[in-house]
Amino acid sequence: MSTLGELMRKELKQVPAATPVREAAKRMRDERVGSLFVEKGGRLVGIVTETDVVRRAVADTKDLDRLTVEQIMSSPIATIEASRAVRDAHDLMGDLGIRHLGVTEGGKLTGLVSIRDLLIYFKRYSEPRITQD
Repeated sequence: MSTLGELMRKELKQVPAATPVREAAKRMRDERVGSLFVEKGGRLVGIVTETDVVRRAVADTKDLDRLTVEQIMSSPIATIEASRAVRDAHDLMGDLGIRHLGVTEGGKLTGLVSIRDLLIYFKRYSEPRITQD
């Protein structure tokens, strides 16, 4: 079975902590991603996801131009080691009720795996093959 190091996306897309939520949401849309890491003082301090935007900003009718990603981000970043099996990420996401996991190598954040990545992986390797009518 594959490890998360083989599956993870290595580009850590990030935004400064003071970024307005609307700007971050546009960037997620334009780059077709569901999350951005939040950087403050040279460190990654959290992750902002589509779910954070909906539940912590839009649903509460907050001003998306004044509200910052730091105010709605999830912190600390949930992580898993790159050497772990893909199923371990699946189980951890289920246990934590999240859709994005930071992937670490030797304790350093080096990648990201999302629920979408896992769906694609399991679809590719599922037995028996499922077909549509």
